[in-house]
Formats: sequence, C-alpha cells, structure tokens
Amino acid sequence: MKMSTSFAIAAVTVVLIGLALTLTSPPVDVVQNGYRGTGLALVYNPRDVKTELASSKVPEALPRAPDSGPAAGKVYQNVQVLGDVSVGNFARLMVSITTWVAPQQGCSYCHVAGNFAADTLYTKIVARRMLKMVKFINAHWTTHVGAVGVTCFTCHRGQNIPAYTWFTPDPPHARGIMESDTGEARPAPVAGLSALPFDPINTFLVNNAEIRVQSETALPAGDRASTKQTEWTYALMMHFSQSLGVNCVFCHNSRAFEQWQQSTPQRATAWYGIRMVRALNTQYLGPLVSVLPVDQRGPLGDGPKVVCATCHQGVYKPLFGNPLAQQFPELWHDAATPAAEMPAGATKP
Repeated sequence: MKMSTSFAIAAVTVVLIGLALTLTSPPVDVVQNGYRGTGLALVYNPRDVKTELASSKVPEALPRAPDSGPAAGKVYQNVQVLGDVSVGNFARLMVSITTWVAPQQGCSYCHVAGNFAADTLYTKIVARRMLKMVKFINAHWTTHVGAVGVTCFTCHRGQNIPAYTWFTPDPPHARGIMESDTGEARPAPVAGLSALPFDPINTFLVNNAEIRVQSETALPAGDRASTKQTEWTYALMMHFSQSLGVNCVFCHNSRAFEQWQQSTPQRATAWYGIRMVRALNTQYLGPLVSVLPVDQRGPLGDGPKVVCATCHQGVYKPLFGNPLAQQFPELWHDAATPAAEMPAGATKP
C-alpha cells in the first residue's frame, strides 16, 4: 500500500512537471529551406528570437561630417590607423566607438586625460589593434561578411569586453597513462553543453586542423576519419549551431551532409568564416596577450579568442544584418595588410 502511494505521487509529479513544461514553453516556428520531405527545415524558438531582437538593437549613427578639411593625422598626434580620415569624421568615429565599447567610462577608457596621444593605457593599444582588425575584415573578408560588414558594436554591444570571447580551458586530468582526456562525457559549454571534446576552438579555429572526416579510402593507412576525430568535428558543428541559433540544415542537406553540391549557400559562407576566424585569432588576437593584464587572460595565461558566437551571439546573421558599418566607410579600407599575409579565402587587395 505504501509503495502504491509513493508510485502514485511520483506519477502525478511527473505529469505536473510535463504539463508545466508544455504550458511554459512556446511552440516553435519552423521555416522550410528546401524541398518537402527532405527534412530541410530550420527550427526557432519565438521566445529566444524576441530576446535576440532586443539585444541586437543598434544605436543610431551620428550624422556624417564632410570629407573635406584637414586629415586627422595632420591635426592630432600619434594617429596610426585613421590618419587619412577627415578630422570631422575622425571625431565622429571616436565618439561612436565610445558609445559602442565604453559608454560608462567615456574617452578615459583608452586615453589619458590631458594627453590623448599617449599610449600609456593598454586599452588604447588593444583598441588600435582592433581597429586594424575591423578594417581587415571589411576590406578582405566580404566572402563572409558581405556588404554588411562589421563595427566594434558587432561584438561589444556597449560592453568593454564582448560577452562571447573564449579562453583555453584548464584541461581535465587524464584518466589513465595511455589515454588523454579530451572532455567526453562532461558537458562542454563551447559545444552546446554536449558530451563532446571540450576544445574544438584551438583545434579548428586557431590551428588549421582538417575538419572534414568523410573517408575517401577503404583502407586505414593515412585515413584520419576515425570515430574520435568525428567527435571533434561534431563538437565544432555544435558550436556553429549554438552560435548562430540554427540547426544542421542551415548549411547542410539532410540527405547528403557531405555533398557540397547539395548544400545551401550558407555552407560556403561558413567555409570562409572559418578561415577568417583563424586569421583573426592568429594575426590580431594572439599577439595582444603580452599587453593584457593578468586578469584579462584565461586560466592558462592565454588571451581571448574570437569564436563564431563573438559576432553572431545566437543569431544566424549578426545584428540580424543591420548595415551599421556602411555608415562608416573609413572602416572599409585596409592598405596596411600585405598581400603575402592574406590567408586562403581572403579577398586580395
């Protein structure tokens, strides 16, 4: 009798929990992006979309000043990146950057009061490098960002440090002398809290590891397409899905995941994006670690990494495609990066 009562209470509890989840979880929206019957459908949660729309609100751009007048480099000292911009539009961009990155601190976040030319603050050195990075992206990675481009606001959203940067985690201890622990069976936040390898970022978005695991040979010699390698690739795919708020068929055809010919155009855009992120991490973020204070570094002493979520922040297109960058043409020209430093996939000057 006692067991029956306990069972009944447990059953009622399960039913109530299920009912609560049903009532509180909104119905999903499904957008078909391929032929019927092929499973090509994107699933969205209206509650998440509402939150993402609110977080993607873009500040109104200041009116553009005339391009005439003296260049900023002729008026101000130590202008190393935007010296050819007219002084009026240079001031407009500086005010905009303050709004995008340091609305609470103002100019003093990067500049020394009374001596704006000084490079005393590490934040100014970082900001200068980030300006170069923005120009590099807009000028040479239209294969990924298209005509929309990026600004500081794309990642920062009014915060000193973007909400979605990544540091190399302190690796878990090995479980045996013959096995290295890659983090399986532990929820990996960067991989959608899945029980997949915990660090696909260094593997694929810093280093140039092969992502494709589709075997092209019948024999094992030289074949990397193992189950373990596939788990690493799946971890990266989970990161893509989580970062963009989409499921697999945003890029892949569900009937033939490996076939480029049957994939969506977004898969090609992602291919370029992978190479762009690698270039940003190795050429721009990595060299900055020496100027960062200790509290701005990760548990292993490394600097922050750019990941897909840094710009996308849960949305298939950052800021839902708002073309804020088009109102700042000075962020689209990059004459400082030699063609020899351009990685595969970048648009040569």
